[in-house]
Amino acid sequence: MSNERRRTERQVDVGELELRVVEQGAGPAVVLCHGFPGLAHSWRNQLPVLAANGFRAVAPDMRGYGGSGRPTDPAAYDRRSTAADMVGLLDALDIDTAVFVGHDFGADLVWDLPQWAPGRVRALIQLSVSRSDTSPILPSTAYARVAERHFFHLHYFQASAADAELAGDPAGFLSRVFWALSGRGRYLDVFRYPSDGNGYLDVLPEAPALPWPWLSKDDFAVYVDAFTRTGFTGGLNWYRAADHVWREKQARPDEPVTVPTVFITGERDPVRQIVVDASTTQMRASVPGLAGEHVIPEAGHFVQMESADDVNRIMLEFLGSLRG
Repeated sequence: MSNERRRTERQVDVGELELRVVEQGAGPAVVLCHGFPGLAHSWRNQLPVLAANGFRAVAPDMRGYGGSGRPTDPAAYDRRSTAADMVGLLDALDIDTAVFVGHDFGADLVWDLPQWAPGRVRALIQLSVSRSDTSPILPSTAYARVAERHFFHLHYFQASAADAELAGDPAGFLSRVFWALSGRGRYLDVFRYPSDGNGYLDVLPEAPALPWPWLSKDDFAVYVDAFTRTGFTGGLNWYRAADHVWREKQARPDEPVTVPTVFITGERDPVRQIVVDASTTQMRASVPGLAGEHVIPEAGHFVQMESADDVNRIMLEFLGSLRG
């Protein structure tokens, strides 16, 4: 089998912990950072395409997920720690600079990497979460205010009850959240419910039976198996670290992102539906390196899975421009 097609998996010591890393291909490095609830497997449609086009695709299970280290203290998911993971990964793999791809919480981290890992970031490909200004209000306080009006997962996830609820039915939660956030789902219906007396599974709509056009039974089983083994605490700690990251940014305010950047989102992504105007304006002002914005018709939050061909085409076009 050629190097372009061979996929490898290994544990990589990045300093504070080990990351499980999936790699494919050889050439300029592209590091892909997933969000919640994700795994390296969330990039299964991108790895072979990047490899076939002359790139070294590197997809870790991020801190807290899958086969990677999973600290129990939310403070261990602050920006210092998560950025250090990526620097440690590059060092361990003997990579000087890389293009970083982020989705969801992975995108939150990747927006900060040019500042927190100076000299190591060649460019950014960001999915679903645009860059926004740091709020003047402590995140947990802002979440609680929203939760006074309706159920709000960012607030609910601050409490330990979420860990037990999600771990009690990994397949049920994963199917519901994947579907609700997709282009055919109705995620915003959760806002019809009050916070009091409701867990996430009480408010997420039921999902149709698998397979779906973008998610097979076998691929879904990878997530179910992983989260059944690990639980969800590691992933939830990325939410619980929000106040820690906020405090770091009071001391170290965000700087403009000047490296070449492309942003991709789904037309029906609930994140876009909630914050489209303000976040887009803020991103354009704070990312002078922004080279393009792409809205994929009918796609939802998991755009790299729902519309893999479109995302891969945009990624390859952007990566090709960097070579020129």
